[in-house]
Amino acid sequence: MAGPIFAVGSLDALSGLLLETPFSSLPRGCDVVVLPTAAAFTGAPEAAMGVVQACEDRDFAIEALMVSDRPSANEPHFATRIREAALVILCDGSPLHARTAWRDSLVGEALASAKLMVAISAVSSVLGDVMIDPRGGAPTTGLGLCAGVAFCAPSSDDQLGRTRRLLDQETALVVLGRRGVLCYENQQWLVVHADDVTVSRGTELTSL
Repeated sequence: MAGPIFAVGSLDALSGLLLETPFSSLPRGCDVVVLPTAAAFTGAPEAAMGVVQACEDRDFAIEALMVSDRPSANEPHFATRIREAALVILCDGSPLHARTAWRDSLVGEALASAKLMVAISAVSSVLGDVMIDPRGGAPTTGLGLCAGVAFCAPSSDDQLGRTRRLLDQETALVVLGRRGVLCYENQQWLVVHADDVTVSRGTELTSL
């Protein structure tokens, strides 16, 4: 991964984060691309517009890349735009669909070279070595852009308990609530905003 990855729990958390380092140093009018792949079945244009609105205080030059499936994920233009952009923002939605579209594609390769990236809510899960299947909470494989943590959204005690029992001790499970923010840089995780962030290894609560 070329630059830092941030995982945020919601668009509200994104809005606040954009006023902090390293985002505060991004110049006015800088090149930002939004990737609404995960929202392909629930409304990609609406998801992209939500990100645009969350960024309205920063006056970025934003382009939404309508990568909705594997054919579009292999368009060289989209991959080039991701590599060129100062910031890449991944919209919330289905991590399973995002994985299907991005894995072994030009866009997937470009994401590994992004200068700075933010993943919103559930789509954070797809970026790790280990991904949590939201349908039942079982671990599966992600894109492998970051290691050591598996993300999931808040769910029932039964499902979280099952996920914790199935994960190995090498992988921390992070339950990312709406206000939570984490950063992955230099192969290390840092909790930026601890509100709404719960970390466990096995069945024991811990910290990163």
